[in-house]
Amino acid sequence: MTYPMIGLVDCNNFYVSCERVFQPRLEDMPVGIMSNNDGCVIARSSELKALGVEMGTPAFQLQQWVNQGRIRLLSSNYELYGDMSARVREVLEEFSAGVEPYSIDEMFVRFDGFDDEATLDLARTLYRKVRQFTGIPVCVGVAPSRTLAKLANRAAKKRPEYGGVCMLKGSDDATRHLLEKTELGDVWGVGRRLVERLAIQDIKTAWDLCCADPKTIRRRFSVTLERTVRELQGTPCSEMNDSDESRQRIMTSRSFGRLTGEPSELRAAIRQHAQRSAEKLRAQQNHARAVLVFLKTNRHRQDLAQYSPSVVTELPEPTADSRTIIAAAQQALEAIYQPGYRFMKAGVMLLDLVDANREQRSLLDSPDHAANRERSERLMSTLDELNQKMGRGTVRLGIPRQNAAWHLRCAHRTPRWTTQWDELPSAKA
Repeated sequence: MTYPMIGLVDCNNFYVSCERVFQPRLEDMPVGIMSNNDGCVIARSSELKALGVEMGTPAFQLQQWVNQGRIRLLSSNYELYGDMSARVREVLEEFSAGVEPYSIDEMFVRFDGFDDEATLDLARTLYRKVRQFTGIPVCVGVAPSRTLAKLANRAAKKRPEYGGVCMLKGSDDATRHLLEKTELGDVWGVGRRLVERLAIQDIKTAWDLCCADPKTIRRRFSVTLERTVRELQGTPCSEMNDSDESRQRIMTSRSFGRLTGEPSELRAAIRQHAQRSAEKLRAQQNHARAVLVFLKTNRHRQDLAQYSPSVVTELPEPTADSRTIIAAAQQALEAIYQPGYRFMKAGVMLLDLVDANREQRSLLDSPDHAANRERSERLMSTLDELNQKMGRGTVRLGIPRQNAAWHLRCAHRTPRWTTQWDELPSAKA
């Protein structure tokens, strides 16, 4: 039985590539992107990898190279990366019947209804068009299952002879040859401990796993690994998810730029996180029944007192109103805050989500209550519409203080070229 092909489009060195779109002078330079608060390297260009810089390297260890001009380290610019990811998706949607984002830089695409030749041609079209329309280089892997598509994408990226596009049919010699040369640890979903357990069964390569009996694998290991075996054999075992499927919980959290125990700063941070969570909640047309708030001290600072509390506050009724959610979050903060501690992180999580369009109303609702709910929905809709048109944060509840401790430290962030009017690129004569 033959199955429709699934493609995986993976953006190459995505964060660095986003920066290079607007700063061509960074091409061919060793470039690294730092984590929140400029702590460590979380993304590397090929040139930086070639210098031996590992993922997670503390930024201060590379400062000498930065001072010498040998490398460039930039602060994370997530607003830019998110917008560029959306642009990549828009290009893919022009050519594919279905697109499912897997991460900010990886997206699965459907190739339903195409024969092998047409599928390969379309994959090559995606490879060219994404680069042409967004400036982001990608590689494309195509196969009958997601696991094989992942391996095909890896081959397209690692092996120049594929020209950025690799298609595996699942039962051909090319698939077998690739699986024989692929270590178990490079198979999607096979972790280090599982590699060690499989080695005892003399299963050491992706091809060995592919040849294993699925039922035996299920009995000795798990149903998840059985699905991996079947996918390596070319049988898809999971449907593409609806990219608009609602999440079951929503969390917004962030590490602070510096430690703080100041109540006003913690309240401001919680207010911003609650507000952002409420925006996400409305975007997926849900209501929340409860709010969780947490604080964290730095467990690595043993010279400081440790205290990392959390508490859940039930809402009076399911809602997506920012005002109600913020009030509940602030109430939760007051319940867990204790003086004498310096916190490094705070967060808000919305729990027990329900579909806003299917929520059961009480028969005892008064006309005034129903009218208040309708006014709330109109107000929040207007707020979201203004922020969508004018930019996030244009209209918000409460003004954050400049240089507050909870703001991220991003001393080397580039402009948000595509989302902020005052940071648009300009052409000089």
